[in-house]
Amino acid sequence: MSQIVIRTVTNKSDISRFIRFPWEIYRNISEWVPPLLMDRRKLVDKRKNPFYKHADAEFYLAEKDGKIVGRIGAIINHNHNKEHADHTGFFGFFECVNDQAVANALLARAEEYLRSRGMHAMRGPASPSVNDEYGLLIEGYEYPPVVLMPYNLAYYGALLEGFGLTKARDLLAYLLSQETVMSDKLQRVTERVKERQGITIRTLDMKNFDAELERVKAIYNTAWAANWGAVAMTDEEIEALAADLKQIIVPEVVLFAEKDGKTVGFALSVPDINIPLRHNTNGYLLPGIARLLWHKKKINLVRVIALGVLPEYLSTGIAGVLFYETAARAKPLGYDYGEASWVLEDNLQMVRAADMMNGKPYKKYRIYEKSL
Repeated sequence: MSQIVIRTVTNKSDISRFIRFPWEIYRNISEWVPPLLMDRRKLVDKRKNPFYKHADAEFYLAEKDGKIVGRIGAIINHNHNKEHADHTGFFGFFECVNDQAVANALLARAEEYLRSRGMHAMRGPASPSVNDEYGLLIEGYEYPPVVLMPYNLAYYGALLEGFGLTKARDLLAYLLSQETVMSDKLQRVTERVKERQGITIRTLDMKNFDAELERVKAIYNTAWAANWGAVAMTDEEIEALAADLKQIIVPEVVLFAEKDGKTVGFALSVPDINIPLRHNTNGYLLPGIARLLWHKKKINLVRVIALGVLPEYLSTGIAGVLFYETAARAKPLGYDYGEASWVLEDNLQMVRAADMMNGKPYKKYRIYEKSL
């Protein structure tokens, strides 16, 4: 019987093999979107990614008969454990051939790393955190992932459950269509909420991007603090994310809700750059940039990445207003669809807001957990 060897990623060659392994898994899967290699490198770079200033991680490769057959990361997010007063470790970056023995070996190595450092539970996938690619796709395999959302094959869930991991929470992705969102009734309801609450909606001012980012910082962590598993992003993490998103942001679909001059909510949406990236099979921007730019014209979907309202305004209907205003402002730009993702299954305010917009829960992601 062939032996499974688990090796720690220790050098640049290992990192390249770790990053490139998904191309082997998804070689013939048309729904998979090849990521940009430079983005993948940045995600696992423990010197340059600000996440690792408050987190520890090790990355592993599984080999069988001299061939890579899987990978995984073991992560300890110290900010998570401070905020939630627990000892939870995470696993992420999980990719594996359809072999339970390989999956068990990878997950066991991650578990060993976490247990040896005093963790009492193992949760994931988090690659590397709740603020990055999060969750395992368990419904909606027939749809390609939108920007910054994960994708995996259907057998992955069975591999995790075969190791003893069980459901912790499910995350929902809602598909919104201009055909079902826009209606005279919904417009009237939106206008009533704005008038009753004294709310105005404005778009992102790119000329004052740094000042706008400070407004986002002021509301982001507060708005999400009560969500299960939420971890506040550091200023440096928010700034790094903003620098990446600035390259693809369309200001007309980044909205601020204001009351008496105070920002009380915001909605961040970005065009689904994955639509052109599906045609960039090698993971490099060059030499295929001309092809990418041509396909960029075909983007007809935006992802609502973040929609947050200060806790004291959660019951006012402002979340629904931000959803509606995003759709209304996206329509003349040629965006026929939107994906609101992800939404915790028990975040009732956001679930109701998505339902009000006739959103269809068309994908589901699962967070797994195991006691150590």
